[in-house]
Amino acid sequence: MIYLDYQATTPLAPEARDAMLPWLGGPESMGFGNPHSPHRMGRQAAAAVEAARDHVAALLPPGGRVIFTSGATEAINLAIKGTARAGRAIAASAIEHAAVLDCAEAVRETCPTHILPVDADGLVGADALLPEGLGLLALMQVNNEIGTIQPVDALAQAAHAAGALVLCDAVQGAGKLSAPAGADLIAISAHKLYGPKGIGALWVRDGVELVPQMHGGGQEQGLRSGTLSPALCAGFGAAAKLARARMDADSAHVEMLWRHARSLFADWVLNGSAPDRWKGNLNIRRQGLDVARLMSDLRDVCFSAGSACASGSGRPSHVLRALGLSDAEAKSSIRIGFGRYTTMEELEEAAGKINQAAALQE
Repeated sequence: MIYLDYQATTPLAPEARDAMLPWLGGPESMGFGNPHSPHRMGRQAAAAVEAARDHVAALLPPGGRVIFTSGATEAINLAIKGTARAGRAIAASAIEHAAVLDCAEAVRETCPTHILPVDADGLVGADALLPEGLGLLALMQVNNEIGTIQPVDALAQAAHAAGALVLCDAVQGAGKLSAPAGADLIAISAHKLYGPKGIGALWVRDGVELVPQMHGGGQEQGLRSGTLSPALCAGFGAAAKLARARMDADSAHVEMLWRHARSLFADWVLNGSAPDRWKGNLNIRRQGLDVARLMSDLRDVCFSAGSACASGSGRPSHVLRALGLSDAEAKSSIRIGFGRYTTMEELEEAAGKINQAAALQE
């Protein structure tokens, strides 16, 4: 099996797995304590959580705090609903993840939502017109479907000048690119940077006030009630520490794979910008391609037709439609994602199989 779906999830780093194991023990171990308990085992678990928090925070700008969540979707909901103020507008790009767009839609009755268009490369212009009365600008760092890198910091300056906060979905960029320094709230997910599933974080700039969306025991600084998992936190922290140490090496590896992949798929059309892009994402299309049939024919190659969160809907990608692609063009597109553990041999073998299967449809 060849795995080329790194935007959906990344393999768990061995270092992250090893960091989790001590906190997954049974009754004979010392690792099952509740990190919110005051006794010795609880304090040990709490220390592991705080060490992990420091490692995650090191990926993010200074001058803020990390709130652990169940994932980026919860982090985004906390950010949007926690800062929503009646009458203050929310602006989001047309290619945001559903977690942003659906959450903004949920508060539309009190906070008008404005969608910012993108150009044919999938980029919001740095001079985009922001609506009056703006309370929050939501702009992702790296798009999950086409990999384009948005001018977050440039637009953040305009949003701040208008008195608005900036939320950045940095799920695809965290641990790979420098964090967006201009954001006030940043959502990230462990399993997109070689950590475990089931945990994410919201970084909150100092001075930004949030209204809690979950109530109970008041854990996570009163903003996110619920018992934390020391194992998940430890895995997240180890993955974040490793990503920071390997950022340059990982980027160079991905750049090498990207250049070779472009030659392997030379007769396919690229979706999205080539220069303004995380190079671990290759979204390409081929006229008349039946993607469902292609995926069925290639059971031993894992790639996708777009966002894993929207797979099976049968609808054309809202991201590709926003670029101006027709329904037919959007439905003839595939996404190939690679990263730290992808080898050149795997990429070449997968490309050969994909190209051969696609040619048989012509």
